[in-house]
Amino acid sequence: MAITGNGSLTIYLSVFVISAAFLLKVEGQNLGTDNVSVIEGEMATISCRVKNNDDSVIQLLNPNRQTIYFRDVRPLKDSRFQLVNFSDNELRVSLSNVSLSDEGRYVCQLYTDPPQEAYADITVLVPPGIPIMDSREDVVSEGNETELTCTAMVSKPAASIRWMKGEQELTGEMTVDETYDRMFTVTSRLRLTVSKEDDGEPVSCIIDHPAVKDLRAQRYLEVLYQPEVKIVQAFPEGLTREGENLELTCIAKGKPQPHQISWLRVDDDVPSHTVITGSDLFIENLNKSYNGTYRCVASNTVGDAYDDYILFVHDAPTTIPTPTTLNLDNTQDSRAGEGAPQKIDHAVIGGVVAVVMFAILCALIVLGRYFARHKGTYFTHEAKGADDAADADTAIINAEGGHNNTEEKKEYYI
Repeated sequence: MAITGNGSLTIYLSVFVISAAFLLKVEGQNLGTDNVSVIEGEMATISCRVKNNDDSVIQLLNPNRQTIYFRDVRPLKDSRFQLVNFSDNELRVSLSNVSLSDEGRYVCQLYTDPPQEAYADITVLVPPGIPIMDSREDVVSEGNETELTCTAMVSKPAASIRWMKGEQELTGEMTVDETYDRMFTVTSRLRLTVSKEDDGEPVSCIIDHPAVKDLRAQRYLEVLYQPEVKIVQAFPEGLTREGENLELTCIAKGKPQPHQISWLRVDDDVPSHTVITGSDLFIENLNKSYNGTYRCVASNTVGDAYDDYILFVHDAPTTIPTPTTLNLDNTQDSRAGEGAPQKIDHAVIGGVVAVVMFAILCALIVLGRYFARHKGTYFTHEAKGADDAADADTAIINAEGGHNNTEEKKEYYI
């Protein structure tokens, strides 16, 4: 049969329409799936999903393209695969007790013409074991360097290791070794110079891996350091004065604990009657010839350290003689420094003022009584004549005419 040019065009158009319709059908079905990461020994789930299915058959293939499930039927004789859900739009299958041999690309296939495929990659994670932490030495002296090692064994993928000293993050040197079975061993080395403040400080190595959280190992630093020395004046509490006693105590701490503590006087000998008992130094009856620098030296296996005390003897306090009671009080309060003489001065001044006030009061009383007794006493010549008369008549005569009337009468006030 002959085909005209118009007939050829008709065939081409028919093929195009059929192909376009097929492509629209395939695109409308939208076959899809997801990649899966699973920890070794746990369960993985693969989901083959179809949008707008037209009753096409869904099946799941393993990495070797063997059919695991065809619709809801399992041709593969592996009971670890179980059907979770089957419908026109989904085929969901679980795989239990996953091992490294299960890792690979799984295929979701939709029976169309041609078939559609979507791929799900299963990645098997192998967590590392408990990290192994070791140190070059168990005990280190301050100022020296030590090295710590942390190892994360056989993991997949390779782990990473972080270091923490207390709250401070540190950086180590990491190496990764791959084993024959696609596993990895990671080792990290940390070097640090220690000080006495690091003694007892926790150092941790922390493992970061997608299959595990908060996996770490920890140990505490043990640092030896030389003594710390401090001299404390135990007696007297205030100034050191002539005639008093002096007691000093040397406090020394270190690791290990200082095994020897000694006293000396810088640039001179200690006074002959000084008593030294272990960490205590006692000097009786101070005088200014004892002035100088006294040093306490402590030693341990790491080294020596010392502290100095500068002695300066002051003059003895001056006091005013006081009654016995005050003397007893002053004796009891002799350590109070210069406060005692001030109390004695106040007492003396108070006694003197009391005596003066008493004397003034007595003088005022005597003068008052004297003036009260002699107030209004008068002597006249008339009265004098009466005093000289032998009897009353004579006194009257003498008083009236015994004197010249022309003579002026005088009065005297005593």
